[in-house]
Amino acid sequence: MVESISFQVAQVEAFTELPFSGNPAAVCLLDSPRDEQWMQSVAGEMNLSETAFLMPRGGVYRIRWFTPTTEVDLCGHATLAAAHFLWTEANVPRETPLQFDSASAPLSAENKDGSIWLDLPATPTRATSPPPALADTLGALPLETEVSPFDLLVLLSS
Repeated sequence: MVESISFQVAQVEAFTELPFSGNPAAVCLLDSPRDEQWMQSVAGEMNLSETAFLMPRGGVYRIRWFTPTTEVDLCGHATLAAAHFLWTEANVPRETPLQFDSASAPLSAENKDGSIWLDLPATPTRATSPPPALADTLGALPLETEVSPFDLLVLLSS
């Protein structure tokens, strides 16, 4: 017997108003919780850099992001895509601010004058030694290297 699963899924181009010209993300709106293996399989099928999974819970949306191979703690462009999807495809009024519960922090999105404004967590950086192959990879010696839970920041001379 095949299990019946109800969900909506769409591909959204973030950072653009033109088709096929932005940063694509899949958005999957669930009507019931799904396990990690199922979400990972959907993300693999979508084969985009990230797929955002949304589960409504009392006015807040639980959001999780999966690449085709792993779950990640935060993804800005897929959150932007999720907000757009909720306002355009899921009948959430555009004047309604969105609240997301994520592994990294509470997130929010607002529609201001036709633009989506996201409130993402600030992650302080700390000085670190550059990874061994960084200078060769960049073709330049870093002046400074900083790390945060989500990023490696590199200061170059130009």
